[in-house]
Amino acid sequence: MTDSRPHQHDAGTGATPRSAAQRLRAALHAPRLARAMGAHNPLSARLAEEAGFDVIWASGLEISASAGVPDANILAMGECLDAAADLAAAVDTPVLADCDSGFGNVNNVIHMIRSYEARGVAGVCIEDKQFPKLNSFIEGNQDLAPLDDFAGKIRAATETRTDMVVVARLEALISGQGMAEALRRADVYERAGADALLIHSKRKDPEEVFAFREAYRGDLPVIVVPTTYNQVTVEELEQRGFAMAIYANQALRSSIRAMRDTLTRIMRDGTTHHVEAELVPVKEIFDLQRAPQMLAQQERYESLGRELAEAAQ
Repeated sequence: MTDSRPHQHDAGTGATPRSAAQRLRAALHAPRLARAMGAHNPLSARLAEEAGFDVIWASGLEISASAGVPDANILAMGECLDAAADLAAAVDTPVLADCDSGFGNVNNVIHMIRSYEARGVAGVCIEDKQFPKLNSFIEGNQDLAPLDDFAGKIRAATETRTDMVVVARLEALISGQGMAEALRRADVYERAGADALLIHSKRKDPEEVFAFREAYRGDLPVIVVPTTYNQVTVEELEQRGFAMAIYANQALRSSIRAMRDTLTRIMRDGTTHHVEAELVPVKEIFDLQRAPQMLAQQERYESLGRELAEAAQ
């Protein structure tokens, strides 16, 4: 599977290939809206890359759901890191990792940045809620972290990183603190050194995030997650001046429905015959696993080995 998108590769230009973090920054500052797709394992990341998404979102919801636990900081940082690093190793597309509220205090954030950067993750996103955080769409504690505490985390992250994008996620609208608080925090996080802002909302329409984007006077790219206001289009978001849209959980949700339906039908019918026409061929799995490339490189090096051995005789 090849990828010829110019923002992914510099092939043919003679230029040194850009790092994943540089490509993520380029996507955030491009004139068109960047599109990120949530993933939780290398297979889902490769499917998102195959579909043409600009960025892979290492989704906290998807990663925790795939482990069978709530999205509530149940998984330790190391488990989330391993999942994000597996995505980064599987695709050329830059990976932006959902890192909740930073897995603890400022020292945890410093350790997180060093660890994620060392494993090839292009960027991290941390949100200004208290640890342990709860998924924004679950009814429960959505209290914000003190402003000075989170600003310190952002500054620590940006002073620790070497080549990594740091996104500050604003949860003031989720927590009910309102637009003025969201804008106040946006200004502070920008001055703390964040590379981009993510404004989150659970409204059924996009008017709240539209109002934030219109009122925000800073210079940072602004990211949205149109989960609940899913009628909004890429064109509308571009016109409003947003930099990126993250489709954070749709791949997982669609796979759950498909698997549940297939398993139910097999159990009911006592055969797989009636579902086979709706399933991808096993060959497609082999292709996603890069089995043809594996066999080709095996043949290449075995042939080379034979040539070297014959030359020595």
